[in-house]
Amino acid sequence: MAKHSPTRRRPAKAALGAALSGALLLTLASQFSAGAGTAGSTPDATAPAGSAVARNGQLSVCGEKLCNAQGKAVQLRGMSSHGTQWYAQCLTDGSLDALAQDWGADVLRVSTYVQEGGYETDPAKFTQLAQRVVDQAIERGMYAVIDWHQLNPGDPNANTDSAKRFFTDMASKYKDQPNVFYEIANEPSGVSWAEIKSYAEEVIPVIRQHDPDGVALVGTRAWSSLGVSEDGDEREVIDNPVDAENIMYTFHFYAASHGDEYLRTLSRAADELPMFVTEFGTQNSAGEGANDFTMAQKYIDLMAEKGISWTNWNYSDDDRSGAVFKPGTCSGDQWTGTDVLKEAGIWIRDRVKG
Repeated sequence: MAKHSPTRRRPAKAALGAALSGALLLTLASQFSAGAGTAGSTPDATAPAGSAVARNGQLSVCGEKLCNAQGKAVQLRGMSSHGTQWYAQCLTDGSLDALAQDWGADVLRVSTYVQEGGYETDPAKFTQLAQRVVDQAIERGMYAVIDWHQLNPGDPNANTDSAKRFFTDMASKYKDQPNVFYEIANEPSGVSWAEIKSYAEEVIPVIRQHDPDGVALVGTRAWSSLGVSEDGDEREVIDNPVDAENIMYTFHFYAASHGDEYLRTLSRAADELPMFVTEFGTQNSAGEGANDFTMAQKYIDLMAEKGISWTNWNYSDDDRSGAVFKPGTCSGDQWTGTDVLKEAGIWIRDRVKG
């Protein structure tokens, strides 16, 4: 749904549905805090002391929740990178120190585009770049979502062979690390759920051959809207789930475009499916324009209540309003505090910090 290319816009998808009646239930974020490991325990003694990974260790799916090494439900909060072919300069030791320490983020989504000058142009280069950033996240005790950012064409089956190569390389390297998630298809569009499911059931076993424990994240239909943006809903996934264990399904939203119908869909789905919001913004579905913080807060509250982990789009200095840093920030060495942040950056930093 986002404005992915720096030079190309995607049309916004209209918000649907009437206003959600009544207030959301009181936020129960403390039940799902990423720091909620058993007192005194160190599930991963190799991670930096006090970090999310040190507290929680290897995560897994338990029912509809994401759980830590003690089986306690957790909620991760963090950021997504922009495409590394454009904004690798925003992913430095200094910027990721700020994300892990100043922001207190639990998770970084590392976005490797397939097209648009990305992976398909130089697989070895972009695999190494993704691994460099994942390694930086690991060094800081953050979880890392390895995002296969297929976008156009929207059918993930168009890239199956490349996806198998990429995830073989990534899972082979990180098979002994508790930090990683594998997001196997960013935003499927113009393709049936059956075809997405078939792709998932072909790619996930490739990952499992090397890393049997890493959680796989499956994109849903219509730009990971659970089908809503193409007149569907969550029932297509609930009634025909992917035949694999330890998986979650992804949902993306942009608050200024995706209103109460999308919110209600995510709420219903989270009661029956393990959900992870791997991308969202406070702007329109092009990641630009005015911020709708009121609608975005409804989503934040719902995700806290349901224990849904999330990463916000995006940790760069792109000129759009959805990029957290002011233009030019990534050419400098100042990353902490709010002076370098746009309005959306200040808002989301507060919510990552919790």
